Amino acid sequence: MKVVFAYDISDDKRRNKIHKVLKNYGNWMQYSVFECELKEKDYLKLKNKLKGLIKEGKEDKIISYFLCSSCEKRTKKIGDYKNLEEDGVIL
Repeated sequence: MKVVFAYDISDDKRRNKIHKVLKNYGNWMQYSVFECELKEKDYLKLKNKLKGLIKEGKEDKIISYFLCSSCEKRTKKIGDYKNLEEDGVIL
């Protein structure tokens, strides 16, 4: 299943940890957005890892969007979407 993760993490150290975990599961699309192709068990494992890294409440937020196959086919990207890390962009 295709899952898009978007996050808003207030602390640089926690944000970098979230980034490192997510890049092991998917593609970094924009500064706080990852696309991941996951099996159900991998999603649950990732969700638990992320939950353990954040301060829940008002400080940190992570949202995951599940794309059905027909929604994924209708996804359009505008611009150059090569891997951001190859450009030397670092959080």
